[in-house]
Amino acid sequence: MKLTIATRESRLALWQAEHVKALLEQHGHEVTLLGMTTQGDQILDRALSKVGGKGLFVKELEVALEEGRADLAVHSLKDVPMELPPGFELACVMEREDPRDALVSNHFDSLQALPKGAVVGTSSLRRVALLRAERPDLVIEPLRGNLDTRLRKLDDGHYQAIILAAAGLKRLGLGQRIRAVFEPGTMLPAAGQGALGIEIRSDRADVAQALSVLVHRGTWLRVAAERAVSRAMGGSCSMPLAAYATLEGEQLSISAAWGDPDGKFAPVRVQAHGAVGSLQEATALGDAVARALQDGVKAIGAELNVF
Repeated sequence: MKLTIATRESRLALWQAEHVKALLEQHGHEVTLLGMTTQGDQILDRALSKVGGKGLFVKELEVALEEGRADLAVHSLKDVPMELPPGFELACVMEREDPRDALVSNHFDSLQALPKGAVVGTSSLRRVALLRAERPDLVIEPLRGNLDTRLRKLDDGHYQAIILAAAGLKRLGLGQRIRAVFEPGTMLPAAGQGALGIEIRSDRADVAQALSVLVHRGTWLRVAAERAVSRAMGGSCSMPLAAYATLEGEQLSISAAWGDPDGKFAPVRVQAHGAVGSLQEATALGDAVARALQDGVKAIGAELNVF
């Protein structure tokens, strides 16, 4: 089968698309890439939460799918909106890389080692909120751009440290830049972080069948629960929300956190556990966690009169 993959043109996005291409070719398919620049790649001077959110990274790719110029689009799942437009579906979730966040610094080997007032770069409201909870004395500044751009800004001395997804660094062979990884108990990952998702048009059953060999069931169950939390909470990058699930056998455990980027209150954290055997059951568990999280956030808001 001849297949065309729509992909962003950043080095990491191309690595991900090439990875999927190689796997599909192993199963006898003929695969080409269609590189594209998205709005999310072009707008670098403002936070995503202020200019349209995660959809800025996928819109152009969806147009290529709709027009038939491409058959599938490979995404970092944490960049995929919780609700896809009519006519599109998530056809495949692949095995997850390291889901954790990483501290990258040229001079300090841990968050605790950073001096008071050190400048840390990140544009994720989730990371800002969780960082403030751990180190309220740090100065957190925005950081946009692709992975290489962010590392260059660090190397140019604009920051004492930056926070990046460990998965992207490892995929590009840059694992040596990681000074420390944050365990989920400290820095809970974003929904879907470290996983690759493949989007197709809903009417392309032939493409879905071709992708079925790449599906990793355990990862899909985990991220289904995580994305359910995010969807119920509003599901955008303008929310300081974390959701992360683990799976042992059929037992899924999910944790979620809602923080305050301004540091007015400590992050609200909830957990739940349950046996899951389907995406629907994983989603239901995520929905239950979201309800508990909403109750906790409302209680904090009422107490502090901040919402």
